[in-house]
Amino acid sequence: MHKIVALAALAALLITVMGASCMANIAIRSIGGQAELGTIEILGVEAGEFNPALWEADSLNWVPDIRSPLLAPRLRGLYRNIYAPSVVETENGWRVFYGAWDGVDTGNDRIYSVGTQNFLDFSDRATMIEHGVFQHVCNVNALRLPDRSYRLMCTAYPDKDGLNKPATFTSPDGFHWNGSPAPYAAQFSDIISVSGYDQYKTADINGMNVILYEDGVYRLYFNNFKDFGKTYRATSKDGQNFTFDGTSLRFGACVNDVKKFKVAGKSVYLAGFHMNTNQLWYALSSDGMTFEPQRDLVNNLGDADRYIVAIGWVTKGNSVLGFLYGAGAVPELNRNRIFARWLQKKIVFVASDGARYEPAGALGPDRVVIKLPQKTLEGKFEVYSEDGITHLATIPAKISPASAYKLETGK
Repeated sequence: MHKIVALAALAALLITVMGASCMANIAIRSIGGQAELGTIEILGVEAGEFNPALWEADSLNWVPDIRSPLLAPRLRGLYRNIYAPSVVETENGWRVFYGAWDGVDTGNDRIYSVGTQNFLDFSDRATMIEHGVFQHVCNVNALRLPDRSYRLMCTAYPDKDGLNKPATFTSPDGFHWNGSPAPYAAQFSDIISVSGYDQYKTADINGMNVILYEDGVYRLYFNNFKDFGKTYRATSKDGQNFTFDGTSLRFGACVNDVKKFKVAGKSVYLAGFHMNTNQLWYALSSDGMTFEPQRDLVNNLGDADRYIVAIGWVTKGNSVLGFLYGAGAVPELNRNRIFARWLQKKIVFVASDGARYEPAGALGPDRVVIKLPQKTLEGKFEVYSEDGITHLATIPAKISPASAYKLETGK
């Protein structure tokens, strides 16, 4: 049996046993407050521990954030194109790094960041990396290291041969980069090296430079538009000088993010891919070097996110809470915004007359919104796991309009 399949089977068994034992402890209680008119909000629905069984089965309850987009460009400048998110967990929540023209006066990509405690409100929006000697620095992939320092791997264009190359930036505190206060102006010396890959000098590596830290070394996952159809991996001790490892996956799309999880004491790696189309993909690995064939993740929701140009996983400890993605309405790929989908437990309200009210969307990873008539209703809540299928509980309820509730699982 394949390692990931075995892990998935074990995780599925554990969830079945745990679900059966705790269903009696599941409750939904009123917490008052003010939801929007014609809705109720239910808190406590965020995903639990990473469960490879759901990913192997492609059975995941993705709920779009009702804010569409989640993040839009600032309006103070006339160049507005915000699209390449990468999210790291911090002590107080998360830090979202992104590449963009974030309401600036010139069409040069830079790296920005914004903080959030809950993906409901955002603060401290600022430029971290200026394009410096390059026309563009974008496509950021970010790490928060065990010592609380940061490392960014970005696309810099053009190098001295007129091509896109990965460039790296480090910070002890998230506000001083490569020894200078933000915004740091990128230099040619920030470009990394990759030995053992004989096509690196002539490679065009644009928007596919993923950094992962494990076991005291850095892993770089990348593609090459001049040698396309394969995702490669390289390894480095210093995060600047890499040695080529080989091919991780044969698939014609751009790798954008890779995260590592522990399941039953074993490692599972999750990679996300895009290809500037209306679709995203993911792939799993048990060793971080060789990935299983890609699987479909999601398609676009409508015209506003028709062309998807980036994906960044949102994690909390050993859980995937969802992902942010850059997308836009035009094929020129220059009017993008950042959207969100959240992996959540599914809650449906069934009124006494049999009418079913499904979730209309999410507000961040831990809150779901259900649209209802603006009146008191009697009925029941049906609660399902993150697959949207496995029934966990049925809870009789009388609900008030425009109010908030909380799912409690007796943990």
